[in-house]
Amino acid sequence: MELEEATISAPLGAKNIYWSSLIAGGVAGLVVDVVLFPIDTIKTRLQSERGFVASGGFRGVYKGLAPTAAGSAPTSALFFCTYETMKSHLRQHAAHGQLPYVHMMSAAVAEVVACLIRVPIEIVKQRRQALLNKGNGSSLQILYSALRNEGIRKGLYRGFGTTVMRDVPFSLIQFPLWEYFKQHWTDATGTALTPLSVAICGAISGGIAAGLTTPLDVAKTRIMLAEQFESNRMGGMGRILRNIYRERGIRGVFAGFVPRVTWITLGGAIFFGMYDLTLRFLNENEGR
Repeated sequence: MELEEATISAPLGAKNIYWSSLIAGGVAGLVVDVVLFPIDTIKTRLQSERGFVASGGFRGVYKGLAPTAAGSAPTSALFFCTYETMKSHLRQHAAHGQLPYVHMMSAAVAEVVACLIRVPIEIVKQRRQALLNKGNGSSLQILYSALRNEGIRKGLYRGFGTTVMRDVPFSLIQFPLWEYFKQHWTDATGTALTPLSVAICGAISGGIAAGLTTPLDVAKTRIMLAEQFESNRMGGMGRILRNIYRERGIRGVFAGFVPRVTWITLGGAIFFGMYDLTLRFLNENEGR
């Protein structure tokens, strides 16, 4: 079942899909990131090489909120705009049994595009969350410092490849599950698909994907928190995870598992629920 068929009462044209997904994605991304930001901060500090307490513990759990709030709306808007546009075009050339592959391909491309905004925002957010910036530098100062001292690839876009390697597998798991749960919701529960049920489907699929991709998130966090001289000795994702396993065992590899799964489960409910609700609102008011 296609997303637009499952979440709005009438199909939209290509132009409306573009703008509706752009607006709905932006609203959903902003709401979920602001509401659940403290849990994400705790997760980042648990995964920090410095340790939870040294990285701030439970103090200042809203550090880095400003860049996250500023970046979450355009990141989510760009993701869903790309996802819906890709899916709209690809499904014209796919048989019904191939729709899961359409969803997977659309989500993978959307994640890569969204990372162009997400990664610099993550750099600022995580360095503030882990209290790595000297003094109380603004978000722009942190970005400028990363660009000046470490360059574009190793500073501003540090961890881009790792973030893509984390987020693409996440979406390859989450979106087919989400679509599957929605497709079978009415048959399984006997109730119509509503924003609440779409939110529940998003929560379950997001929680499963979050748990399975936690090691990738741990490696991504370590890379983003590292200074330039540290990143040179860290190596790639595989080497980082092996070192973590030697130092802390399986608990280190899955550090932050509980807050990550909790955050993304709750976030999936809020995010997909808000996305569906906004799409319905835009669709109902389209002709007015």
